[in-house]
Amino acid sequence: MTGLSTTSRKAQTTFDSLLRQKGLTLARARALLHIARNPGVNQSELAKFLAIESPTLVRLLDAMENQGFIQRSAVEGDRRAKQLSLTESAQGELRQVEELSQIIGAFMLRGVDEEDLAVATRVLRRVFENIEAAMDGHVAS
Repeated sequence: MTGLSTTSRKAQTTFDSLLRQKGLTLARARALLHIARNPGVNQSELAKFLAIESPTLVRLLDAMENQGFIQRSAVEGDRRAKQLSLTESAQGELRQVEELSQIIGAFMLRGVDEEDLAVATRVLRRVFENIEAAMDGHVAS
């Protein structure tokens, strides 16, 4: 697992470095992508996805809202919950993030056989599911 965590950190560092050259941040990019791919996501779901605490998320969302990239709207039946959506002005930034993500992904997977990638994807999906089950208290002995 050491190789996996090292590879993950290196990929994030590389992506963050390229994003910063465009005036973006990794946290903002991940939030933009997740909101775009999950319309109506609420703040607690986004915090869980980003693996950050609520106060950190609020600061991130405040900055994104001040830039005009997101809108928060109340969830019917729960005044405290807020759904997130992207604004029209976020679309340009989102396109940049998606383009960089595709470029980096293609570069990182250069020379990787499609069958090997399929196996690795299945294994990682299974590891993820096991972690989620453990976090939900379903640890099997």
